[in-house]
Amino acid sequence: MSISVSSLDGLFQIVESSNLPANIFLKHLIVLADFGGEMLQRLNSQFNSIFSLRKLDYLWNLQNYSYNFQILPVQGGLTNSKLGISGKKLLENQSLSQLHKDVIAVLLFGSSTADEKSAEILAKCEIGNYIGQPDKLQKFIKQRYIWVSRITSGSQSNTLGQITQTFVKKYLEENLEIPSVKIKPNGNIPGVSHTEDNTRSTTFDIVVSKGDKYVGIEVSFQVTTNSVIERKAGQAKSRFEQIDTLGYKIAYVLDGAGNFQRETALRTICAYSHCTVAFSRGELDVLCNFIKQDFLQ
Repeated sequence: MSISVSSLDGLFQIVESSNLPANIFLKHLIVLADFGGEMLQRLNSQFNSIFSLRKLDYLWNLQNYSYNFQILPVQGGLTNSKLGISGKKLLENQSLSQLHKDVIAVLLFGSSTADEKSAEILAKCEIGNYIGQPDKLQKFIKQRYIWVSRITSGSQSNTLGQITQTFVKKYLEENLEIPSVKIKPNGNIPGVSHTEDNTRSTTFDIVVSKGDKYVGIEVSFQVTTNSVIERKAGQAKSRFEQIDTLGYKIAYVLDGAGNFQRETALRTICAYSHCTVAFSRGELDVLCNFIKQDFLQ
């Protein structure tokens, strides 16, 4: 966006030729504009009243432009999944679609619309004013990312945890190199339950098994100090005692500022874990070596 272009089509061409997936580019714009899921839904539901002529007239570099929408509004709601910016979809490298273009146009220049009713919804959609102005663009982005947007504070911890869990599973599949090993997400370990009558098996983020060997792995990535790490710490002692008695192992992959700020919880988890690592390739190698030593004994 620091490159000067003469039109939106020029920016779209840069996005298409870059190494940055279109859905990741769109996700950044949504954060910068503080335009989360609720606002996307509102834009879609009120689209015909906001853009009655199905076009966006905007001012850019002292010239008037017009963008004609091709897809918006969409049926069934404008969801993160449809845009490729939900947790799982962010793992997919998506090329620039016409729907992406429509939403990007709004996020960049929506604030330029003259309609007063639209101003409340699109007031923060102004980053297009900084295209081709690298110094102003850098300052704007730094200021926005210093201020933690509301749209990143709600579901982000859970979303990042799911992405981290998927990465850990894939890393184990590629690096364990143990014949006939099974790696199952959201799996169970025989005899391990979180109820007194043993009617409900405990679910672990990842279960690695071979024959009568089992390793349960819990994964947590947090950007906020919410209760997830506290819950895992509260469960750590009973889980460890059950698993250790049965001759199995439990391991934790922990990362994120929200986790490291909970020192007491971390100490508890480490005390009731056979292996605790952080989220990095080097640390995951430690986890792989731990599992190999256990399984190949």
